[in-house]
Amino acid sequence: MIALTEQERRLLDIIRPVADRLGMEVVRLRVSGGRRPHLQVMAEKAGGAPTDVEDCARLSRAMGPVLEEADPISEAYILEVSTPGIDRPLTRPGDFARWIGHAVRIELARPIDGRRRFTGTIVSEGEDGAHIELDDETELVAAVHEMSRASLVLTDELIEAARASGNLPPQPDEDLLDDFEIDESEDDTEEETGDLQ
Repeated sequence: MIALTEQERRLLDIIRPVADRLGMEVVRLRVSGGRRPHLQVMAEKAGGAPTDVEDCARLSRAMGPVLEEADPISEAYILEVSTPGIDRPLTRPGDFARWIGHAVRIELARPIDGRRRFTGTIVSEGEDGAHIELDDETELVAAVHEMSRASLVLTDELIEAARASGNLPPQPDEDLLDDFEIDESEDDTEEETGDLQ
């Protein structure tokens, strides 16, 4: 699920060795259409170590010459390199095991009993795939290659886990915010509306 189309898989083959040399892993690669294609690469340090903007910039700079030489997209395109974020996509075997106990949204490539979309909690991940306890208390077992999309759901617990692992950007100290005054008075000006004659 890192790459879905043939073009994305070719791009991944070009980009992955560059990321490996920098100690990074590609989490997801997508090419979106439009007049000017958009190449989005989500990446993180190997093993999910905290990744910042400078890591993304280093990867972008290293990818530039390699992509230019390979010329995998014929027209001019926009390159975006980013981290997966807190409510990250889960695209690789092993991703679910890192987030046991957290809420997840999954979309399957093929429906089960007419249903493709599921929301639940990650219970475990084994050779047979990710085990998800669904909101109706049934269990879904699906391998990554059977999914078209999967991502964590942003919850307070997930934010705390990101903070504990060092993957949450520094937040302003609430005590420091006490020094700011907020004007809560309503604006006395009235807005005039009317039809143009």
